[in-house]
Amino acid sequence: MVMDCNIEKLRNHCFRQSKVAGEFMLQLRVPGAFMDAKWLKIIMHICNTWGNGTFHIGMRQTLNAPGIKAEDIPAVNEYIQPFLKAIECEMCGVDMETKNGYPYIGPRNIMACIGGIHCIKANINTQEIAHKLEKIIYPNPYHVKISIAGCPNDCAKAHFQDFGIIGCTKPIYDIDRCIGCGACVRKCQHAATRVLSLNKHGKIDKDPCCCVGCGECVTACPTGAWRRPNKNFYKIIIGGRTGKQYPRMGKMFANWLTEESVLAIMKNWPKFSEWALGGKPVYLHGGHLIDRAGYHKFKEFMLNGITLNPEAYIAESIHWTETEYRSNIHVKPLNQHETVK
Repeated sequence: MVMDCNIEKLRNHCFRQSKVAGEFMLQLRVPGAFMDAKWLKIIMHICNTWGNGTFHIGMRQTLNAPGIKAEDIPAVNEYIQPFLKAIECEMCGVDMETKNGYPYIGPRNIMACIGGIHCIKANINTQEIAHKLEKIIYPNPYHVKISIAGCPNDCAKAHFQDFGIIGCTKPIYDIDRCIGCGACVRKCQHAATRVLSLNKHGKIDKDPCCCVGCGECVTACPTGAWRRPNKNFYKIIIGGRTGKQYPRMGKMFANWLTEESVLAIMKNWPKFSEWALGGKPVYLHGGHLIDRAGYHKFKEFMLNGITLNPEAYIAESIHWTETEYRSNIHVKPLNQHETVK
C-alpha cells in the first residue's frame, strides 16, 4: 500500500519524486563538491538500507540515493543529521536546524570545479568561496543556481547558471626575467584572447582591453616572468540557463571583483528575490527573476549599500540572446494516415 504524502513538501526537503509510486530520491548537498571521503559511507548506507541499492551522482554534484520509501524518510533524516551538521553547519557555517533534514531545496547545491587545491590553471580556491556563499544563500526558500569555476576555462559551466562565479587574475610581468621566447604569446594565441605580442626588443606587449584573466601566460612561461599576484579576482556571470523554452548563455555582470565584493553583492540576492516575488517563494529560478525585474532594477538591488574595490567593472546594460520557440503560423497536426512530404 502506498501512503499519502505531500510531494511538494518532500521536494522542498531534498527528496525528489520517483516514477515508482511512493518512492523518492534523497539529494545530499555537497557545496563546492569537495569533502572528506569518510562521508561516502553515509550515502552508501542510505542506498543499501533504505534505497534500492543504487547510487546517482547528481547533475549538480549532489550524492543521490534513489528508491527511498516515503515511510522511511523520517528515519533517513535522522540518520543524516551528523552529515548535515558537519557539512552545512561546521564546514560552511550555515545556521540551520538539522532535526528534520534539509529545510529547503530552493538554493541548489553550489557547484564547483576542483580549483586551486589541485588544478594548475586555477586562479582561486573554489571550495572556500563556495562555503562562504553557502552561508549567505542557505537556507532560504528562494530558488537560485550557482556554479564556481577556478578559471575562465569554465569547466563548472558557470555561463549556464543564475549566477556563475569565475576566478580570474591580473598577471604581473617581470621584464627582467623575460627571455623573449614567445611561449606566452603562442599560448595566448592558441588558448586565450590573443592580447600578447613580442615587440622589436624581444619583450612582451599586452593589450589589456580583451584580457580575460585566465593566467595561461603564467603556466606557459618557463622563467616565471609572468606570475599571479597575491590578490584574487572574480567575475560574475548572470542569467544563464538550460531548459525547453528559453535556453541561453549568461552574460557578464561584473568583472575584476575581489572576494569581499563578490560576497557583498551576493548578500543582496535573498532581498532581491523576496522583492521580485512579493515575498512568495514560488518555484522560479534566479535568471527569470532578473528578466522579470529588468537588468537595471536587478543591478540597483545587488549593488545597494556596497563599496566595490577600485578595479571592479559593472556592466552598464546587458542584451540577452536566447532561443525562443514561438511561431504565429498554425501548424496542422498530422493524423496517423498522413506523412511528411
